[in-house]
Amino acid sequence: VQLQASGGGLVQAGGSLRLSCVASGRTLSMYAMGWFRQAPGKEREFVAAITWSTGSTYYADSVKGRFTISRDNAKNTVYLLMYSLKPEDTAVYHCAAAPLLVSSPSLYNNWGQGTQVTVSS
Repeated sequence: VQLQASGGGLVQAGGSLRLSCVASGRTLSMYAMGWFRQAPGKEREFVAAITWSTGSTYYADSVKGRFTISRDNAKNTVYLLMYSLKPEDTAVYHCAAAPLLVSSPSLYNNWGQGTQVTVSS
């Protein structure tokens, strides 16, 4: 499975962005997709995850109510819609696949290359 993330950019605080993650290859082997982020000097942080089959979702407390994860099965694409962005949301955002709906990055595979999100104050 190959994952390609896109949609990052520079936005002012309070603004919004939509990230996309397109999956290709043996996509039937995936159960869930997750978004993670990593800021300079910090550990990789779970953001949100969704299952392909039922659309069940799981969010980090830090983004709950501001971010929405969704998927389009026909396009093999997972989206992360981010509202009310804050400077502390600045990071490289990665998508990855997992066999469970979990937040631990160690259970995720097939990490995409990431897309930079920068939120200015």
